[in-house]
Amino acid sequence: MKTLSRPSRWLAVLAVSVVLALIVTACRGAPTLPPTPTTEPPAPPTKTPEATPVPEPTPTATPVDMSTLVFFSTQFAPVEEQEKFRAIIKEGGFDFTPSEEGPLLDLVIAEAQAGKGTVDLIGALHGTFPPLQRADALLNLADLAEDLMETRNFAPAFLQTGLLGTEDYLYYVPWMQATYIMAAHKDALQYLPPNADLDNLTWNQFSDWCKAIYEGTGKPLCGLPHAGLFHRFLQGYMWPSFTGGMVTRFQSKEAEEMLTWLRDELWPYVNPQSISYSFMQEPLLAGEVWVAFDHTARLINAFNEKPDDFVAFPAPSGPAGRGFMPVIVGLGIPKTAPHPEAAMKAIEFLTAPQVQGKVLTELGFFPVVSGVETAGLPRGIAIEMEAVIKQANSADALPALLPVGLGARGGEINQIFRNAFDRVVLTGEEITKVLAEEAANLQALLNETGAACWAPDPPSDGPCPVAPR
Repeated sequence: MKTLSRPSRWLAVLAVSVVLALIVTACRGAPTLPPTPTTEPPAPPTKTPEATPVPEPTPTATPVDMSTLVFFSTQFAPVEEQEKFRAIIKEGGFDFTPSEEGPLLDLVIAEAQAGKGTVDLIGALHGTFPPLQRADALLNLADLAEDLMETRNFAPAFLQTGLLGTEDYLYYVPWMQATYIMAAHKDALQYLPPNADLDNLTWNQFSDWCKAIYEGTGKPLCGLPHAGLFHRFLQGYMWPSFTGGMVTRFQSKEAEEMLTWLRDELWPYVNPQSISYSFMQEPLLAGEVWVAFDHTARLINAFNEKPDDFVAFPAPSGPAGRGFMPVIVGLGIPKTAPHPEAAMKAIEFLTAPQVQGKVLTELGFFPVVSGVETAGLPRGIAIEMEAVIKQANSADALPALLPVGLGARGGEINQIFRNAFDRVVLTGEEITKVLAEEAANLQALLNETGAACWAPDPPSDGPCPVAPR
């Protein structure tokens, strides 16, 4: 394996790729490690004066003892998920310990400060890694990623997020993803606007489609999960697609235009029951809604139960690109890892297409590499996976990450985005006034928490700034 510190040519390739394809149980404390096996070196061959000289043996690579690996993951904590995941990684010769995010951060940062650690590998959501970046607790995995790309292709947008705003320091290798996509009953397809491509819709075409369905059926059959994960629709899809940012462009002219479109062009053709929808799979199956947006896990029952009736497709794009919110899980190696070779071997195993396929089938997380076999997948998962891949690899992909750095106050930013929508679209307040007031609330939250910007906003020194109108 190559050293982890040298400059890597893959970053130059990634830069071009990104332009083209813009893209938990409580911690049990530090584990007790099993003793590292030791063996006596072989005695040198005994020579006699008459003996023919013995040639030097060809050096062989020392096998990596995967049983020594200490792997903490914030994912797959529920008991039933643990069992499924353990069955998969048993083939790689290692195990894992589920952990909540807070205790895991405390442990890894404390070990970084002490200069000695017990944890070899961590698996966690993207938002877990910035605090470890600030603590200088993680190895640079750029060279490992370059090695891995000889045998697998990562989605460029996800490698980009692992850089955490740097140019050449890869803090984590992408492991798996979940996201939000669109679903439609096939009866709705006849109402698509002329020449519209379902995989390359614009948001304006989407509202035209919803209007055409309403006019053709007399019913508002588009639906949004306002009682569910609607804040992710606003943070990851609306603001980025129309403004190019999430925080910095919150009260921009483009944000005003986006809210005007939501109020006047889309919401009149959205089923009024959307105000009470938490999961969109139920209204889709009941026929209350023909076209919907939601998390893949909250649409899967519709695709599993009636795979011949529904289609999945990427989120539409706006003037600034195809904003979408990937829930990215990464794999990082602490600088104090006692067994970094085993950690690298585990990353190689976990990102192999065949293993990614098993995680998809058994646990519902989507791959971050291409080449995953889909022939044996349940039909519902296969339908979703096709849309997920198209969305992540679209030419105008604009990943908008989950808010980072807010700690226990993460719910407050969600409410600010909801307030902006509700006050304008549901209660009819004046857009400029609403955005100015909610922007002030947003800036106060960022200042008080010290949260720096995250994608799609550019990196910031200090709290992320909300630009004036």
